[in-house]
Amino acid sequence: MSPYENLNDSQWAEKTNELVNNHPLTPDLIVNVVLEAWDGIMKTKIADELLIGRDIFPSPQILGNYLHELIPVILQKRYPDLWRKEYEKSDKDLVYIPNPDFSVEIKTSSNANNIYGNRSYGQENSANNSGKSKDGYYITINFEKLDSKNPDFRPEIQKIRFGWIDHSDWQPQKSPTGQQALLSSSARDYKLLMIYQKKLQKMESHK
Repeated sequence: MSPYENLNDSQWAEKTNELVNNHPLTPDLIVNVVLEAWDGIMKTKIADELLIGRDIFPSPQILGNYLHELIPVILQKRYPDLWRKEYEKSDKDLVYIPNPDFSVEIKTSSNANNIYGNRSYGQENSANNSGKSKDGYYITINFEKLDSKNPDFRPEIQKIRFGWIDHSDWQPQKSPTGQQALLSSSARDYKLLMIYQKKLQKMESHK
């Protein structure tokens, strides 16, 4: 059963804070690990020669996959008795060993604000389609794209959110051939707690 069962939208934010406070991962730890993973990606060389962001410019999908793989590995190395990466098809991306109810899915996007999943996320039988439930805790990450025309540009993490999402919060594309599902804006804003946001640098005025 969803923890938001029988709650109206105005009560979601309070429930989200409760869920985040009761989770073994703290927001500070999540932010620390995500930024460490991103910094590691930006310092990575392929074949000890090609530096990401200077010599090669992986697509947002590839960068998201790197984050998806690195975050569980970093936590598993720090806390091997508590956290591990996904091993089985039924596992969440980040498995909490003492109690799988606290396991976490990780979603990334190069969109400045929105989060997407594949089409199965919005379907009633989502667990049957992919082997694991789409209900539960989520870490969502929005990041900037690499720019091959500007190798001096260093992309950054824009937003990190943490909370609980139900499969019904995902909206599949209406087209029969559409392969994406968009997280509803109400779920994004009230079921996920913003735990990190890139600070916008203010332009200095010149007289």
